[in-house]
Amino acid sequence: MGDHEADGRLGLSRAAPVTDELDEGALAAGRRLFAQPCRFVAGVADLARLPPAELPEIAFGGRSNVGKSSLINALTGRRQLARISQTPGRTQQINLFELGARLVLADLPGYGYAQAPKPMVEAWQRLVRQYLRGRSALRRTCVLIDARHGFKEVDRRFMTMLGEAAVVFQVVLTKVDQVPAGELPDLVAILAAELERKPGAHPELIATSARSGAGIDRLRAELATLAAQPAEAR
Repeated sequence: MGDHEADGRLGLSRAAPVTDELDEGALAAGRRLFAQPCRFVAGVADLARLPPAELPEIAFGGRSNVGKSSLINALTGRRQLARISQTPGRTQQINLFELGARLVLADLPGYGYAQAPKPMVEAWQRLVRQYLRGRSALRRTCVLIDARHGFKEVDRRFMTMLGEAAVVFQVVLTKVDQVPAGELPDLVAILAAELERKPGAHPELIATSARSGAGIDRLRAELATLAAQPAEAR
């Protein structure tokens, strides 16, 4: 696991592909955390309505239809927790979910949908930028990248926004089940090389598939390291 500061605002510049070795204790901790009850807290389009930041938060961002809702559902083992839409740009607010009174998952509006009205796109950008800059509980942002396409310019702009906000981000590949197995290591190496030059990039990429379950336990384990301690351990 990569090192991080408690507030998630440390520039980590050296990226590395995911490795096969992972501590069984970390995997078990991740499974226990994501087996906890998870409930919808709020959907906000105005930061003035954002609930108080009382638990560590993990944000999920990515292009429209990259699979954010599917990934959140896979992580929590709940099919309908986050709504899945085939219509790009459907999520127009920040949706918050509380996991086991230890962690908050923030589903950010998707970006990069070319046919969205310009005023709507600008409103989404303001909302996300203000959230990233002002949310003290934010520990990390998972930047979801469709493994079939790699980085797009809009992804690079989003990562630049994260760097400017001094927010640690971690690239999570989605839909890896739709990429030939022999091509995945090369893709990861290419993306990792580019991330070495990105301020705030966490040093480990995680390859996932909500459909096959690939990488889900690994991502759970990683995020569990950022969660508040269980009540009985405090």
